[in-house]
Amino acid sequence: MQTLDNPNVTNTAAAFETTIHRRKTRPVKVGEITIGGGNPVVVQSMINEDTLDIDGSVAAIRRLHEIGCEIVRVTVPSMAHAKALAEIKQKLTQSYQTVPLVADVHHNGMKIALEVAKHVDKVRINPGLYVFEKPKSDRTEYSPTEFAEIGNKIRETLEPLVISLREQGKAMRIGVNHGSLSERMLFTYGDTPEGMVESALEFIKICESLDFRNLVISLKASRVPVMIAAYRLMVQKMNELGMEYPLHLGVTEAGDGEYGRIKSTAGIGTLLAAGIGDTIRVSLTEAPEKEIPVCYSILQALGLRKTMVEYVACPSCGRTLFNLEEVLHKVREATKHLTGLDIAVMGCIVNGPGEMADADYGYVGKQPGYISLYRGREEIKKVPEDQGVAELIDLIKSDDRWVEPEISD
Repeated sequence: MQTLDNPNVTNTAAAFETTIHRRKTRPVKVGEITIGGGNPVVVQSMINEDTLDIDGSVAAIRRLHEIGCEIVRVTVPSMAHAKALAEIKQKLTQSYQTVPLVADVHHNGMKIALEVAKHVDKVRINPGLYVFEKPKSDRTEYSPTEFAEIGNKIRETLEPLVISLREQGKAMRIGVNHGSLSERMLFTYGDTPEGMVESALEFIKICESLDFRNLVISLKASRVPVMIAAYRLMVQKMNELGMEYPLHLGVTEAGDGEYGRIKSTAGIGTLLAAGIGDTIRVSLTEAPEKEIPVCYSILQALGLRKTMVEYVACPSCGRTLFNLEEVLHKVREATKHLTGLDIAVMGCIVNGPGEMADADYGYVGKQPGYISLYRGREEIKKVPEDQGVAELIDLIKSDDRWVEPEISD
C-alpha cells in the first residue's frame, strides 16, 4: 500500500492552492478606511433612521461602528437630508469619533449630490436612476442618436459631482442594481448582467475622461446567479479595458432569517472565494446591527479576516464520549471574546488529532470521564471532564494568549 511517505506519491491535497488570491485593485480612500489595494475586505452597512433625525442617526451610526462596521451609509432623498449630514458628522465627531460615511443619492440627484459631497467621504449613485428617462409606451427601441443624447445628458449632470469629489479627494460608488436598470439599457441589452455591466462602464468612462478614478463599483441583484454573473462579467470587461477598480459585493433584498443569511453567503462567498471583492454588505430585512456578524463570519470562513475564535467541532457520532453540543457551547461561551485563535472540540480520538491538526488548542474525548487537551498536535495533559473548560483556559493563559473578557455595564 502506498503512503504519503513514499516520495513517488504526490500529496494531492498539497497540490491544490489553499490561499485565496485576490484580484488586484487600485486603493480607494473612504475617510480613514481604504478599499482595495490589497487591504482587508471592508465591512459596510446602512442605518435605517431618517437622516433628518440627527440624534437618532448619530446613535445608529455609532452602534454600527462600535460592533465593527467600518463604513456606514445613510440615505439622502432631499436637499434637507443632505444638509442634515453636516450636523450628523459634526455631532458624531464631537460625541464619539469620526466614522467614514457614504451618502446614498437617487432620482435626479445632481444638486443633492453636490451638497452632500461636502459632508461625507463617498457618494453612491445609481446609474439607472441618476438621470430620469421618461418612458414611452409605444417605444420599441432606442436609436443610436437617442442613446447618445441621453449619454450626453448623463455626462452633463455627472460632471459637476465628479469634479467636486475629485477636488476634495473623496470617492464615488457607482452602484448598479439589477432591479433599476434604465429603460435605455433594458431596451438595448435586456434585463441581463450585460446591461448591468454596460450601465456601470458608461459612468466609469465619464469619470475617467474627467481624470477621476476614486471609484468603487457594485452590481447587485436579488437573485444570486444574476449577481454572480454580473460581477464576473464586470471583472472580465475591466481586465480587457485595463481597469482595476475595487468591487463592493452584496445580494440586495436578501430577506431575513436563516435564508437571508444563506442567500447572502452564497453570492458574496462564491465571489470572494474566486478572489473577487474588496468590500461587502449583507442586506437583511432586520436591524442593521444583525448584518455585521454575518459579514465577519463569511470573511472568517474564507480566511480573509480573523476577527473571532475559529471553532472546529465534529458533528458527533456513536463514538463521542461526552455531550458534544453542550461542551462546545461551554467552550464557546468561555472563549468567544478572544481573537485570532483556532479551538477544536472533538468527541473522540478516532478523527480528533487529525481533523484538528491546524487548531491552536484541542479539547478531545479520549476515554470516558476524561478530556485530553492539546496544544497544536501535542497532547499536553489529561483532565477530568468536569474540569476540561477551566483547564483549557489555564492552558491558553500559560501561553500568554488569554485576555480577560470585558464586563458589560
